[in-house]
Amino acid sequence: MSDFRQINETFLASPQIGLEDIAVAKARGVTLVINNRPDDEEPGQIAGDGIAAAAHAAGMDYRAIPVTHAGFGQGQVDAMADALASTDGTILAYCRSGTRSTLLWALAQAKQGVNPSVIASQAANGGYDVSPIRQLIDMLSAGR
Repeated sequence: MSDFRQINETFLASPQIGLEDIAVAKARGVTLVINNRPDDEEPGQIAGDGIAAAAHAAGMDYRAIPVTHAGFGQGQVDAMADALASTDGTILAYCRSGTRSTLLWALAQAKQGVNPSVIASQAANGGYDVSPIRQLIDMLSAGR
């Protein structure tokens, strides 16, 4: 069952998606699916290759930018910023709960100089709290 959460006009975050969610995403105008979940994080989880094949079959792009519970690195923030800039369409990012996807989106937005208050407000609209990384968002947004 799809649980896509609208963060802003072009970004959706979601808990783990299934193959059936690809058609729903396509119908909502998604052009890029970003997988922020490492394979085998949880028993029974659909592997990224399966989601990638379904996304490609539906005419959507797919990127894997896995984030473990250890946290974010500069490479992941850079990869997310590149992914966000790669399409003019709607993006769906997912992980176990959608939180890591939203936090990584927030860091990528901050790196692009988006106002931290706007980032926090948009994340909150989707039901996510960026306060655990707010200091990092502020620093990235200020170009430090």
